[in-house]
Amino acid sequence: MSTASSSAATDPAVPGEREARPRRLSRLTLPAGVRPYRAPLLLYGVTKLVGLTVFAVLLEAAGDYEKKEPRFGGGAHWWDVLGTWDGWWYLQVAEKGYDPGPLERLASGGLFTVKQNSVAFFPLYPGMIRGVSEVTGLGLFGSGLLVSVVASFVAAAGIYAVISTLAGVRAGTIAAGLWAVAPGAGVEWAVYSESLFVAIAAWCCYCVMKRRWVAAGLLAFVAGLNRPTAAALIGAVGLAALVTLVRRESRREHGVAGPLYAMFAAPLGLITYITWVSLNMGSFTAYFTLQREGWAHYFDFGAYTLDVLGNIAVGHDHYLFSFTTSDLIAVQLVLALPFLIALMLRKKPPLVLVAYTLASVVTVLGTQQMFGNTPRYLLPVFPLLLGPAAAMSRLKWPSLTVFFTTAALASGWYAHYVMFELGIP
Repeated sequence: MSTASSSAATDPAVPGEREARPRRLSRLTLPAGVRPYRAPLLLYGVTKLVGLTVFAVLLEAAGDYEKKEPRFGGGAHWWDVLGTWDGWWYLQVAEKGYDPGPLERLASGGLFTVKQNSVAFFPLYPGMIRGVSEVTGLGLFGSGLLVSVVASFVAAAGIYAVISTLAGVRAGTIAAGLWAVAPGAGVEWAVYSESLFVAIAAWCCYCVMKRRWVAAGLLAFVAGLNRPTAAALIGAVGLAALVTLVRRESRREHGVAGPLYAMFAAPLGLITYITWVSLNMGSFTAYFTLQREGWAHYFDFGAYTLDVLGNIAVGHDHYLFSFTTSDLIAVQLVLALPFLIALMLRKKPPLVLVAYTLASVVTVLGTQQMFGNTPRYLLPVFPLLLGPAAAMSRLKWPSLTVFFTTAALASGWYAHYVMFELGIP
């Protein structure tokens, strides 16, 4: 073929000849394994952002944060409240490490008889804050927020993975959105360890459901370095592994090495840290004594919870740690628990979810602690979202849009402002 004819066959400017097909530009596409998480993470992120914006507007309108002593220097800003209370302790650990000397008895008796010590706060989260700060140069406060925000998206993805496996993709997406507006959700984007813990717990439960025992055991081990309430997750993983070992058909299908590994690895993180505290503070029960006499937190088989409910029922506030507004929200959540548990059980979830949920609820309601923080303490119990998410999955998206828009706006008050300004998160 001549050069001219070759040019005519390819040159779109030649009349009567077919135009050459333009080369397609390559588009940036997400990996196949990531695509299912687009909708739940988008719903979660937008919903959280709306709630945080409303929270900021309320803080600015009230101006109460300006009357408080700045904890981060450079004057008061509304976002400073995201690092107060427990957040302040985590930042202290990230900056200075621990100083686990012998328990110091306070001369003045009263409610707190032991001086508070930072060893009450587990090391994983502040360790990550310090590491991110060293790498990014954001500073400890900014790094704490970054760790929490990133972990919250990992947690939302884990919640989606668990719920969608049991009730479908639509329910999983809704569950991720519900976690964004749950009572207590204000700490998800604050210097608190809840988001990191839920990220670990959700994926740990998912690994158990998929019989990925090595990963489940490792995640439970890591969870034990993050919060003492990891005991509920550790117990659930151990129980699920034990049942697998007892059932002959499960042993044949999945073997015994994985469940055995999960059973023995799961509690090691929690045991290691408690043992380290005990050795450095000179008492085997040092950590529990510190919680009881330094923070007035201890398991009392529900006596404190019943006392609070009884007082609120008759309009009294004659109980420890009384915060009227946050306590009323906590009461509503506690009264909803039997219904939420029944809805969850109706879907026949796997043993690990049932055990984790029931153990967590018993731990929260059976412990004396600030009752107004009950929504925050129950925030990690994500399997409770299974029933509502499954029921709401029957709704059309216009109805769901109205719900999540309303809930996102309202959450700026009940899930953020109430916790940080009207209570103690």
